[in-house]
Amino acid sequence: MTRSRGNRNENGAETQRKEDTGEEDDGMEVGGKQGDGRAGKKMNKKRKKINELRSESSSIDSEEDRDTMEMVKEEHLTSSLLAVAFLSSFGSSMLYGYNLAVVNSPAEYIKDFYNQTIVRRNGSGVDKETLTLIYSVTVSIFAIGGLVGSLTVGIQVTRFGRRGTLVHSTVLVFIAGVLMGFSRLCGSPEMIIVGRFIIGIHSGISLSVVPMYLGEIAPKNLRGFLGLVPSIFICIGVFIAQILGLHEILGKEEHWPLFLSLVVVPPFIQLMLLPWFPESPRYLLMEKQNIHATITALKWYSPKSNIQAEVEEMQEEQRSLSSVETVSVLQLFRDPSVRWQLVTVLVVNAGMQLSGIDAIWFYTNAIFENAGIPAHQIQYTTVGTGAIEVIAGLIGCFTIERVGRRPLMIGGFSFMGVCCAGITFSLLLQAHVSFMRYVSVACVVGIIAGFCIGPAGVPFLMTGELFKQSHRPSAYIVGGFLNWISNFTVGFVFPFLQMSAGAFCYLVFCGVCVGVAAYVFFIIPETKNKTFVEISQMFASRNACEIENQPLGITDQLGLKKMNGYGALVPGDVDKVDRTEK
Repeated sequence: MTRSRGNRNENGAETQRKEDTGEEDDGMEVGGKQGDGRAGKKMNKKRKKINELRSESSSIDSEEDRDTMEMVKEEHLTSSLLAVAFLSSFGSSMLYGYNLAVVNSPAEYIKDFYNQTIVRRNGSGVDKETLTLIYSVTVSIFAIGGLVGSLTVGIQVTRFGRRGTLVHSTVLVFIAGVLMGFSRLCGSPEMIIVGRFIIGIHSGISLSVVPMYLGEIAPKNLRGFLGLVPSIFICIGVFIAQILGLHEILGKEEHWPLFLSLVVVPPFIQLMLLPWFPESPRYLLMEKQNIHATITALKWYSPKSNIQAEVEEMQEEQRSLSSVETVSVLQLFRDPSVRWQLVTVLVVNAGMQLSGIDAIWFYTNAIFENAGIPAHQIQYTTVGTGAIEVIAGLIGCFTIERVGRRPLMIGGFSFMGVCCAGITFSLLLQAHVSFMRYVSVACVVGIIAGFCIGPAGVPFLMTGELFKQSHRPSAYIVGGFLNWISNFTVGFVFPFLQMSAGAFCYLVFCGVCVGVAAYVFFIIPETKNKTFVEISQMFASRNACEIENQPLGITDQLGLKKMNGYGALVPGDVDKVDRTEK
């Protein structure tokens, strides 16, 4: 009787607990209907245990989901990401800017060296036009080398990886630096020209690989910031060359070989430090299928991020690819699923060079002379424009994740267009209105600032963002080729355009800037905080095609489990699933 009363009390308490918590009985009756009080007690305990386990499991799942959301949401800039961005940009991108400006200051000294060498070899010198032509070849051969280097990007990043390509290409800088540094000692102008060509090849490679590398290791909320770091270092390279080229530092005649050969210093530092950092996780997983190296790289670059979520995002991109093999340039042009992305790369990369920024640098000294600045002070004024260039680049870098890519591109190109028109009118009116000389100086500064705040770096970032893993190398080949060929075209055509059109030549650049700004406004969507798959899906309707994004088959999934807080491959899981399917 006591045991029966105890059973009834337990059953009543269990029933009351269910009524209070809202739990439902599983259809099994208790108490007298159950027949056996001992069996009912055992069943109640079993149900109670199951409910406790379910409640505990639910709380664990919700806690893990909450932690995962917080980890995904909080993708902070780590010291590893910042170090890689600085190292790769310092040892590669900065050289591009340095070599653009390094030949300006010692131009007359190099011409004298050419003339003296020709006199020693032939017994007589050459006329001024021939000497100018030889020097022009020395300057423009850099762009030809860049064009050649850009065509090798796809092969190199597929074979050596992103980081590996940057490390291997440093040998080109050492060869070029030795040739240019010992050219006067050997009495060989050809060594300068060959050195400029080789350093151009390196710049053609790095100008595409550095943004690609940083874009793949960066979280989506930091991709814009890290993507513009190379453009800042390009501006810094120009600025350093302008400072070192001052007469008080390396601007004297005896120092120009050293001035040209200093290019070996940044790559040497990069070569010592960059190999200690991991390769791009996307390259390791999607092209090398090395899950362990991928997890190690993710742990290095983002130690507090959710490794499994990062791997799943890469797998989602991999599912959307028709092939994990890198497509060729010809296949890229034939693929209808990336038609508008390709058009965008063509427009923004050509627009970046055809905006007239190189022509502005070419005409800067003449504009400053017309503004009444004394000739001996123009070099300091040029250094001031270099400082403005760096400041504008920093503004763009620190605001891109806040305002987005589109406003920087639209605002930058529009402002450049207005300033190009302003230069035309100021040059036409400065003979009649004296203060127009200062308007032309302000317009030059405005074009430089407008260019560096957005159009200088966003096209390279956008080239990487608009394409997925298999198409990205070929996209950078197309963008780099167009960038260098446009650079060479402007440098070659501008003097003839200036002779035929005069001040009106800047209206051509104005039209290009306005056209690119309009294209960005009407065609290109905002890619801020978007994954590569999401960006492809935004272009899918415009390309009139659907993005393949089917779930992976069970046997295609990588088995991941939490091991010491990080994902790890579990081959046994896949084998187990295969046996189940059979």
